Amino acid sequence: MKIAFFDSGLGGITVLHEAMKRMPHEDFIYYADTAHVPYGPKSRDEVLTFVKQSVDAIIQDEIKALVIACNTATSIAITDLRKTYKLPIIGMEPAVKPALEMNRSSGKRVLVFATQLTLQQAKYRELVSRIDDMGMVDSLPLPELVEFCENLEVEGPQIRDYFLTKLASFDLSNYGTVVLGCTHYPFYTSVLREILPSHIQIVDGSRGTVNRLMQVLQESDQLTATGDAHVKWMCSSGDSAYIQKMERALAFLQAAK
Repeated sequence: MKIAFFDSGLGGITVLHEAMKRMPHEDFIYYADTAHVPYGPKSRDEVLTFVKQSVDAIIQDEIKALVIACNTATSIAITDLRKTYKLPIIGMEPAVKPALEMNRSSGKRVLVFATQLTLQQAKYRELVSRIDDMGMVDSLPLPELVEFCENLEVEGPQIRDYFLTKLASFDLSNYGTVVLGCTHYPFYTSVLREILPSHIQIVDGSRGTVNRLMQVLQESDQLTATGDAHVKWMCSSGDSAYIQKMERALAFLQAAK
């Protein structure tokens, strides 16, 4: 049985990549809702409908767990999905808690990059209010970044200038950690390391999500020790060119330092 990963587009491949490194004998499905990407500008009800349609398609395969590898989709749909489907469903959330813990001794602030829709959701606001008792978390929507990523524009002067413009109003000496709160954003880790001050750490939710996935599978004795990390690529639009793009995106991550 396979482990399925779902996202609106390429972003969840960053989580899949982490899982492939940590679980090299599992086989995977990666499903992108390419008919409706990006989710960020859409309404909550639209996204909920699209996610449910996609999961209905995914479970036509025999899977043992589903990872909603999208912060926006998790914040909107995870509760409904767990009520509807009788299999382990793992979601994402911005890595705000570990970022705050990393900054406890320094007193530095945390800056969360995310889509506007994620930042608007009660799930995100509740997360921050629950753990940010000192008011140390700031949020920055980066709506254009998903579209850059979907075009595989992950390097170069345009991307560097985009970040510099977005960060121009921030005194980065006050920050200790940047949280990549959208699964598309880790494609830009190398660029961010170049332009952010060296004292700023960059974190995302992939490791924590895969940790939880492994724990769930271990508890049900479903971890596999004999597979070869084969990935079955799927997309809602049925676009073969997009499947080739997904393969290129994974190769980019695998080649990155």
